[in-house]
Amino acid sequence: MLRPFFSAPNLETGTDEAGRGCLAGPVTAAAVILPANFVNDLLNDSKRLSEKVRERLRPIIEQESISYAVTHLEPLEIDQINILNASIKAMQHSILKLHPQPNYIIVDGNSSIAQTPLLFTGEVLVKNTVKRFSENDCNTFNDIPFSCIVKGDSKFTTIAAASVLAKTYRDEYMNRIHDEFPMYNWKQNKGYPTKEHREAIRKYGVTKYHRLTFRLIP
Repeated sequence: MLRPFFSAPNLETGTDEAGRGCLAGPVTAAAVILPANFVNDLLNDSKRLSEKVRERLRPIIEQESISYAVTHLEPLEIDQINILNASIKAMQHSILKLHPQPNYIIVDGNSSIAQTPLLFTGEVLVKNTVKRFSENDCNTFNDIPFSCIVKGDSKFTTIAAASVLAKTYRDEYMNRIHDEFPMYNWKQNKGYPTKEHREAIRKYGVTKYHRLTFRLIP
């Protein structure tokens, strides 16, 4: 049974990401604020749900949420700042896009979304193609208390909802770029390091969607 809130029943947001372990495609994060009376018996950690159930839940979450946001961070930025920082930054962006802003944040995992250089310095972001946080972004974000919860997507409704949005939006993205490079079969493997995906990299090389700092071929 998922719990509705960790700390603040008024405007608490949950955030989660999808795609950290992939060889290609973005890392995608979502943040969701749900009303206090939200209940859905199907909702759970997206990894425990079938694709059909996730797709069924997505419009329900979008329609019934107080606010939600989704962010893709592309392979270029993942290669520049590493996958952990990119995952954190995608969650930060999603939270900052919420309206109204939350009073409390709960994060899936044990990586602090505040203890990262991305909010406090621009030096990590080495190219103009990468969006920087403004001083106002930093001040807004740092005023919001948060907690990190291991396996939070199987414990709290808002994190589970964020996991469903992150997964479905990322899958949609991978289905779209599959049409551009069908030889990698991203529609099926979603960019994860399957044997088929790695054999395609051996045969056809890399694309603009591959993460060049990852070990693409063992």
